[in-house]
Amino acid sequence: MPLPGHLLPILVLLLAGSPGWAWVPNHCRIPSQAMCNFVCDCGDCLDEAQCGYHGASPALGTPFTCDFELDPCGWRDISTSGYSWLRDRAGAALEGPGPRSDHTLGTDLGWYMAVGTHRGKETATAALRSPTLREAAPSCKLRLWYHTASGDVAELRLELTHGAETLTLWQSTGPWGPGWQELAVTAGRIQGDFRVTFSATRNATHRGTVALDDLEFWDCGLPTPQASCPLGHHHCQNKACVELQQLCDGEDNCGDLSDEDPRTCGQHTATDFETDLGLWSRSEGWARNHSAGSPDHPAWPCRDHSRNSAQGSFLVSVAEPGNLAALSSPELQASGASSCSLVFYYYLHGSEAGCLQLFLQTLGSSTPQAPVLLRRRRGELGTTWVRDRVDIQSAHPFQILLAGQTGPGGVVGLDDLILSEHCRPVLEVSTPQPLPPGPRVPVLGSLPPSSRLQDFCQQGHLACGDLCVPPEQLCDFEQQCAGGEDEQACGTTDFESPEAGGWEDASVGRLQWQRLSAQESQGAGAAATGHFLSLQRAWEQLGTEARVLTPMLGPSGPSCELHLAYHLQSQPREVSCNFERDTCSWYPGHLSDAHWRRVESHGPEHDHTTGQGYFMLLDPTDPLARGHSAHLLSRPQVPAVSTECLSFWYYLYGPQIGTLRLAMRREGEDTHLWSRSGTHGNRWHQAWATLSHQPGSQAPYQLLFEGLRDGYHGTMALDDVAVRPGPCWAPDYCSFEDSDCGFSPGGQSLWRRQANASGHTAWGPPADHTTETAQGHYMVVDTSPDALPWGQTASLTSKEHRPLAQSACLTFWYHGSLLSPGALQVHLEEGRRHQVLSLSAHEGLAWQLGSVEVQAEQAWRVVFEAVGTGVAHSYVALDDLLLQDGPCPQPGSCDFESGLCGWSHRAWPGLGGYSWDWGGGAAPSRYLQPPVDHTLGTEAGHFAFFETGVLGPGGRAAWLRSEPLPATPASCLRFWYHMGFPEHFYKGELRVLLRSAQGQLAVWGTGGHRRHQWLEAQVEVASAKEFQIVFEATLGSQPALGPIGLDDVEYLAGQHCQQPAPSLGDTATPVSVPAVVGGALLFLMLLVLLGLGGRRWLQKRRSCPFQSNTEATAPGFDNILFNAASVTSDP
Repeated sequence: MPLPGHLLPILVLLLAGSPGWAWVPNHCRIPSQAMCNFVCDCGDCLDEAQCGYHGASPALGTPFTCDFELDPCGWRDISTSGYSWLRDRAGAALEGPGPRSDHTLGTDLGWYMAVGTHRGKETATAALRSPTLREAAPSCKLRLWYHTASGDVAELRLELTHGAETLTLWQSTGPWGPGWQELAVTAGRIQGDFRVTFSATRNATHRGTVALDDLEFWDCGLPTPQASCPLGHHHCQNKACVELQQLCDGEDNCGDLSDEDPRTCGQHTATDFETDLGLWSRSEGWARNHSAGSPDHPAWPCRDHSRNSAQGSFLVSVAEPGNLAALSSPELQASGASSCSLVFYYYLHGSEAGCLQLFLQTLGSSTPQAPVLLRRRRGELGTTWVRDRVDIQSAHPFQILLAGQTGPGGVVGLDDLILSEHCRPVLEVSTPQPLPPGPRVPVLGSLPPSSRLQDFCQQGHLACGDLCVPPEQLCDFEQQCAGGEDEQACGTTDFESPEAGGWEDASVGRLQWQRLSAQESQGAGAAATGHFLSLQRAWEQLGTEARVLTPMLGPSGPSCELHLAYHLQSQPREVSCNFERDTCSWYPGHLSDAHWRRVESHGPEHDHTTGQGYFMLLDPTDPLARGHSAHLLSRPQVPAVSTECLSFWYYLYGPQIGTLRLAMRREGEDTHLWSRSGTHGNRWHQAWATLSHQPGSQAPYQLLFEGLRDGYHGTMALDDVAVRPGPCWAPDYCSFEDSDCGFSPGGQSLWRRQANASGHTAWGPPADHTTETAQGHYMVVDTSPDALPWGQTASLTSKEHRPLAQSACLTFWYHGSLLSPGALQVHLEEGRRHQVLSLSAHEGLAWQLGSVEVQAEQAWRVVFEAVGTGVAHSYVALDDLLLQDGPCPQPGSCDFESGLCGWSHRAWPGLGGYSWDWGGGAAPSRYLQPPVDHTLGTEAGHFAFFETGVLGPGGRAAWLRSEPLPATPASCLRFWYHMGFPEHFYKGELRVLLRSAQGQLAVWGTGGHRRHQWLEAQVEVASAKEFQIVFEATLGSQPALGPIGLDDVEYLAGQHCQQPAPSLGDTATPVSVPAVVGGALLFLMLLVLLGLGGRRWLQKRRSCPFQSNTEATAPGFDNILFNAASVTSDP
């Protein structure tokens, strides 16, 4: 039973107020603890909408993002002074110290959060706080972009409040560089609710201008429950799935701590340094400490890893820079054939010279063994705890040595050392033993591993012969030692030596670089010997990038070059894309403030793939763009074959839509492949373009879609781009603007593609048919006797067209010279050639429309043949070939079910650049249009229409023009029109014009309010010259919102209009224009005489005033100019 409307608000309040449950607007009822937890529990992700995320459920690996373009995403200012945050954009202020553009769009129309210039003299802090967030995963990271300048603020700080504790994730007092700066911090595992606060502090000497944009939470959601887990995964108690390597690693990956359950991890030996060092022994260089109350050191960890708290403890190196801090394990033995694994977390921050090394010291052998380096990490890794793991297989007892060395201003930290169940302490060793006196931990620094320092050189110097080379002269491209020892292991290598030229892996993500042999590699090429660096899976949990570094080099000169050989085993990102998950290899250009954007289907804007998915959209009003064009480019691609076919679906809709172009860019040069101009109706269209490459060429290329706008009324869209090997079928439409569309001239190649832009072409029409300008292109053949003797033919053959499921109409426009140009014959080839049309190329100034019906169950071609007549300076030209389903319409007639037929909606110069459109009631439209057509009387039908609301005052108009029609003494134009305007306003006007060489004549017009239904009109047409019929939509005096529709236009050549059958509506008999004018004048004179006579009669009778309680209605010419037509309503 449906719920009464008055009870719905009460139910909403009850659900919102019920403990433990939350209600979101899409009727998705979820537990309150599932709100704002970085997991889309509702299908449209509305449960995360109040937490800084807008959109559908993100694909795997995409962040929860707030770009402030729509609203503050739940972030709010909590400042206590006038120095505060607000949502702002650069375009709101013409000058000032703030950013000139936002970070998201890169324009002055984009939005961000900002703190304006503060006029106070006291110290003040502006704080911006996030909404309440819940349950962050161990891998949770926060990235943001901030904008300030040195001298603007005293301090920037990012804090996380969890319960009663506030952690400082990042703080800086500068200096800061110009422009937008990126900040990335790790939040780590957080149970329960938390908030993030970004604050800026200023004092009397600072202006205080700061901006914040593009906040992103990466990998923060916990895994969701699953019915079953994939192979190699562990099923948690809460039904989530985690990888086996995440068990017993000191992190709550399941979300309920079941992956760290003592029943599973009881045999592991974990040391978290909360109370002591456990089984580990240390040298003087390490100290157990915690962040709370720690020395004021900017590089010091703000929290430990075990508890993610400032109260937690960890080890930190307190040795002087250049000195070692060593930590050793007890004597261990790997059990059986299994590996002993050590998981540990380290912290390297504040100095590029900081370094942590892990050695294996083998014990119990007859000869002392030098420590073996298993892992080295150095440099600046940020303010985060990084996970690593080593697996040890040894037949002898061993110790693990961790050696840290700090650089100036830096710190090295350790936490959570976890030995696996296969690491068995040697039984007779009950207490940690000191290291054997023989082996010595190598001296760390920037020296190559093979270097051995002599006693007379200072620590960190290299001894070669009688020289001690200081560190700053190592790897400086200047040889100091006679044997070149100071320039060894400085980056130059073929990776055959184990030192690998000094290259070291510096990855902290899920990938790492390793030196491998060809035998160890899988699928790395045909090489069977040798070594190289290879990308392998790593144990770290942060990020996806992998880094490998040389030792510190330099200085270098301006001509320094790096040469390397690389092999990419995976394929490049695909050009083929349906844009459902991301943009694949496509990205927007940034040469203009107009940009292509990946958007979700919404209202009248829907994708082609599913009708509810994603597509690429160019809307010059969102945001308002000043640039004339926008580019969408593919990543560089290497040709797979010499010929490829690119197919895609495009959408061009609106009265000022402009042009969409496709080009191929190779070595900086663009080759135009395809283009469409003007509105193509409220629907998706498919197009194809053949990509041709040199055989065997590996030269990369890019594909480029360019949208060129004519105004702001209209949108362009792209979807379902696909590339396949081989050529495309012949296109359904060819304008010859970008190419010859695969047409091949036969024989002497007399046909050619040309334009008359210079005005000096030897032959051909002065303008093409597509653009109606001298810059437009067409195909033309010289039929003069010198080029084509009398009776001979010149052929132009298309590529193969795809087989047809039903009959189709092939239309084309042709043009002949004033002198006899000869004949134009049309042939179809489907196994054999047969002639389907023969035309005498028309003598005149206008392009003529030709058409043939095509039925082909197999692949077919069309062949145009020009026949020479022996007349000098003659030619035949072709333009605008179009293949459409259905039979060919009669000249000047159209039911608009398949398109506009031979009617042209191209914007006419001087009328404002507006176009009629084509559409139907079934598809949602951003423009007003009739709800049904006249042909079918349903939403499935189609019609031509124009929305007058886009016009401004002043008489601007839009034309819909027929093909050129032959002169006629009397013909009838019959059509149905629809004018859907509201009451009591002066509305748009619809007129019928005749255009010929003699000028322009208005023969019919109507305006004012009409009923919201289809009305029939008939117009007598006569012209002594070839002419065009023009439907003109315009305004009378003021803007008005409302559509004007046309349907079922029928031109009856040589026939008079017949009087329609009587109906309840108004009727009129067709008459000539003079008769209409004369009748109207006579009628007005009679009214004047009757009025005067009636007044005199009333005066004589001195009767009462005239009274009437009915209102007479009669047909008339109100708001109809030269209406030589009959009008009936649609029954």
